[in-house]
Amino acid sequence: MRKALILIIVLALAGTAAWLYFGGVERVTETRVRTALTEKGVPPRLAECMAGRMTDQLTIAQLRSLERLAPLEGEPGIPLAPGDVMERMRRVDDPQAIEVTVRAAASCSLGISL
Repeated sequence: MRKALILIIVLALAGTAAWLYFGGVERVTETRVRTALTEKGVPPRLAECMAGRMTDQLTIAQLRSLERLAPLEGEPGIPLAPGDVMERMRRVDDPQAIEVTVRAAASCSLGISL
């Protein structure tokens, strides 16, 4: 019984290590970011490109901070005025997260590396 339990624990640890080694967490995170972007209206091909770049360069906490770009109650879904865009960016309060997101959007849209 004890040997079986030890074997199960070793196999579980080996499986978890393999999943992490082959990018399990990054793939899950990238999928979630891609899904969130497409739900907000970003075209699927652009969202796929952006998600890869964003998850490579931002921490999970920074990705979470980008959720503050979402409209608050009473705000339009897509900001129309430059001042509205700037206000939403200020809410994020993470210049690196904003920079990476803007650079990813620009480089993926234009097909260049920034």
